[in-house]
Amino acid sequence: MRSPRFVRSLATLALGSLATISIACSDDAPRVMNPAPEVIHADADIAFYSDRTGNLEIYSMYSDGSGQANLTHNAALDIDPSWSGDGTKIAFMSMRDGNWEIYSMDPDGSHVTRLTFDAGHDSRPAWSPDGSKIAFTSDRDGDWEIYVMDADGSNVTQLTSNEYVNDTGPAWSPDGSKIVFESERDLGDWDIFTMNADGSNPVNVTHSPGDDVIPTWSPNGDKIAFVSARDGTRQIYVMDSDGQHPTRLTVPGPRNDDPTWSPDGTKIAFWSDRAGNSELYSMNADGSAQTRLTVNRKSDQGADWRLVKPVSL
Repeated sequence: MRSPRFVRSLATLALGSLATISIACSDDAPRVMNPAPEVIHADADIAFYSDRTGNLEIYSMYSDGSGQANLTHNAALDIDPSWSGDGTKIAFMSMRDGNWEIYSMDPDGSHVTRLTFDAGHDSRPAWSPDGSKIAFTSDRDGDWEIYVMDADGSNVTQLTSNEYVNDTGPAWSPDGSKIVFESERDLGDWDIFTMNADGSNPVNVTHSPGDDVIPTWSPNGDKIAFVSARDGTRQIYVMDSDGQHPTRLTVPGPRNDDPTWSPDGTKIAFWSDRAGNSELYSMNADGSAQTRLTVNRKSDQGADWRLVKPVSL
């Protein structure tokens, strides 16, 4: 089985397993540390992961970077948070039971529940807009394929099946009718595909000679943000949902990665190593007004923006 060259998280997909995470921190990285988190804000806007304590944990913060708090406090690796459609749960992947499995928890880190139980690695969860299902990536059949399950972990269904070819990184359309994902099924490089939510009618929407990965649908369904190396380094692009009019939003040079849309579609959060290490930033949906949200010598990555806050918050 060939291993993917591109993955969303620091946990690199390789030869049917997730390789050991290695995080490089530049000597030129900022020396200012975020204050030790003390208060967990259940109404936070963005979930992300960080190794600022020496171990990868899930954190949350407000959209301006304030209110940062550790939600997991676990000795194992916890990464790739994903908000439920109604904003009441966070799904994530963890090594806490010996291999990568998918879990859910409340926004304050309580009520952690294991959702997958398989000898293979289950990763990169993505909630359906109505909160009833979670799409994810797994190597349980020998290569990386996309699956879907009910929100409680039941009724696991395989959506893609391509022997020796990897399909990863699902994300739902706002109406729940389609899933966008990354695949190396065409020409051996990575392209963005869309398919119906039942796995039917996969369509390549990028056809680029450079790798295109980590797609995410805009809240109104008109656009897809994604990461591409077509200009030499990984940068953030946006295109129409059918793949037309791709536009680069970030400047080549430093790595800019892993976009997530704000609820109103006017902003995109992402991580960049432009400061010497991985930090979280936000920008307008046209790429303007890029603003740094975290300041840390360690790595902050994998932001997911909460689209809905429960009325109780």
